[in-house]
Amino acid sequence: MVHQAPVERDETGKPPAGQTRSGQRSARLPRDERRAQLLAAAQEVFVANGYHGAAMDEIAETAHVSKPVLYQHFPSKRDLYLALLDSHLSKLIDLLLGALNSTTDNDERVQAVMRAYFRFIANDDQAHRLVFESDLINDPDVSARLETFNKTFADAVARVIAEDTKLPELEAQLLGRGLAGMAHVSARYWLETDGNLDLDVASDLIYRLAWRGISRFPKET
Repeated sequence: MVHQAPVERDETGKPPAGQTRSGQRSARLPRDERRAQLLAAAQEVFVANGYHGAAMDEIAETAHVSKPVLYQHFPSKRDLYLALLDSHLSKLIDLLLGALNSTTDNDERVQAVMRAYFRFIANDDQAHRLVFESDLINDPDVSARLETFNKTFADAVARVIAEDTKLPELEAQLLGRGLAGMAHVSARYWLETDGNLDLDVASDLIYRLAWRGISRFPKET
């Protein structure tokens, strides 16, 4: 019969920091690596159980750390979720703005932006579900972050439209919001097709639809 070594405990009766209930001690990691590990574990638990169904105990167990270690980095479950949200929104906006600025040809711009949005979802659908399908989406801090993301993306599109067409700012803003919304809604629907529609086919369809609309506003030199 194999006997497990007893779990060391401190004067409070709890395992020391860095040791889980099973007695497995998590290796010491640099702060940034530990933070990334904890965020990855939190994402797994949030996606599986929703924000309200997730527990810090389960997140710590998934990360193979003790709760004191988890709380050293993130004082609350809410802090964990907001950190994840910030990380994913930052990554997505960088991808979209990179695509938007990758060329001065507007046809190619629209194609690049749609493809970037779809590929973000394809590469990490958990991140997208966490960001846009969370049961915390009506929280003021969460909704404010999402609005900042949407505004940043739409404003960047609107600036290109305004520069090229000389449309008034409000009209360019409306078109920017429309194009951003088209990317978002269509990509979310594509995710629900479970791979039955090829990624490149899907993003190309939406690009063609968007370009046929926006190209009706010709450049003014």
